[in-house]
Amino acid sequence: MRGITVYILRQVLLATLIVAAGLTGIVMLIRSLRLIDFMVNRGLSLSTVVELTSLLIPAFLAIVLPVAVFAAVVFTYNRLIGDRELVVLRAVGISQFGLAKPALLVALLAVTASYALSLYLAPLTYRNFKDTQVALRDSYASVLLQEGRFNTPIDGVTVYVRSRGTGGELRGVLVHDARDLAAPVTWMAERGALVSGDNGPKVVLFNGNRQESSSESGRLTLVYFDQGSFDLEMFESSGGARWRDPQERFLGELFNGDPNDANFRAYGAQLAAEGHRRLSAPLYPIAFTLIALACLLSGDFNRQGQTVRILVAVSLAVAFQLAALGIVGMAAKAPLLTPLIYLLPVGTMVIAALVLRRRPRRPSADVPADLAAPATA
Repeated sequence: MRGITVYILRQVLLATLIVAAGLTGIVMLIRSLRLIDFMVNRGLSLSTVVELTSLLIPAFLAIVLPVAVFAAVVFTYNRLIGDRELVVLRAVGISQFGLAKPALLVALLAVTASYALSLYLAPLTYRNFKDTQVALRDSYASVLLQEGRFNTPIDGVTVYVRSRGTGGELRGVLVHDARDLAAPVTWMAERGALVSGDNGPKVVLFNGNRQESSSESGRLTLVYFDQGSFDLEMFESSGGARWRDPQERFLGELFNGDPNDANFRAYGAQLAAEGHRRLSAPLYPIAFTLIALACLLSGDFNRQGQTVRILVAVSLAVAFQLAALGIVGMAAKAPLLTPLIYLLPVGTMVIAALVLRRRPRRPSADVPADLAAPATA
């Protein structure tokens, strides 16, 4: 019995690792396309792109791990059924639990890994990702202001730089500020530089002019200057602590915020819903595994394959995931629905386990003709 458990467990575990690596790679590739655009068109270094992408791996892995376990269980047990191996194992008297045990062991390993990812690694790395992202956005000179292009660092502001010199010098600078449609302002200068100010990055201009037009009077005001500055003010809160997203907070920060903080009072329910999701989401691998096992092991042997049962299992898993997302969203608006976040995976596991207890017909009836013992004379 132990050898059979190890045999099936090895196959499920290997398939889980392969599927998890493949799904994580696909998700990372899609997510990194924007970073690659910054690298190609805006001067972001390859090492920075790799660093930012790697910081997202734990968050991606926490999402794809339940799906990977589900896919591995469906693939492995469908192959075992197709090769008649499970039929023979049932014929020698192995119970439903004995057949499901390897998959459940892999699911328990996934639960342990999911808790480590959801409660510590994912928020830690995502926090570092957001901090690095903000730091890069503040360093406009090396990331956003590219020569020969009309750059739009913030909505309503367009910056053009003819060329760049050494030491961050900008030559042939044009800045058009249309945030106030009633009085748009255009700055033109022979040269300039981008520096960090108290309210965020700003452009210092030399030997230029400032043009302001009024839509009410239709007059154009032109002012020449030797030196002037233009504040980009991209981040209004750059002078203070940054408000952290729920995904980059640890569990204690989600539940125990400062009651005097206006943001916490406004988003407290959303933060709490994220915390409860972190505690319940690691149970998904077991729920997904039991769904797959209940669909594949509870039915009788079918020579024509398990296509219908696989489709049913996939449909139930998709419905479970959609319901989980919907419940978390509703709990963020109505905290009274928070128990449903835990009831969904626990209830699914109980129902699937009850269905799994249903044993197919007697093993002798399941054994196909080519595996059955010869009839005695």
